Amino acid sequence: MKKKKYVKIKGEKFMIMMIIFFIVGIFLISFIGEAMIQSSNSELQRLKSKIQSQEELNASIQMKINELASLDNALEVADTFGLEYNNNNIRVVAD
Repeated sequence: MKKKKYVKIKGEKFMIMMIIFFIVGIFLISFIGEAMIQSSNSELQRLKSKIQSQEELNASIQMKINELASLDNALEVADTFGLEYNNNNIRVVAD
């Protein structure tokens, strides 16, 4: 049996190198993409945590505002300064 002779075609080495470069490039792009997604996810989690803590702070401050704006507190402050409660002088201001 005769062995077939291998015939080199023009640009074969270049084509092999381009295929290897292309495959390595795909793996690098995939790796970089995954790293960027992971970074974005960690940033998203950090921001969600920050938002949650800010919402809790806002709720706490809103409760404090409601407490200070209550009628009982207004009467207590009026008594402290020697004022008296007169319902006719109260005006409601809408937001």
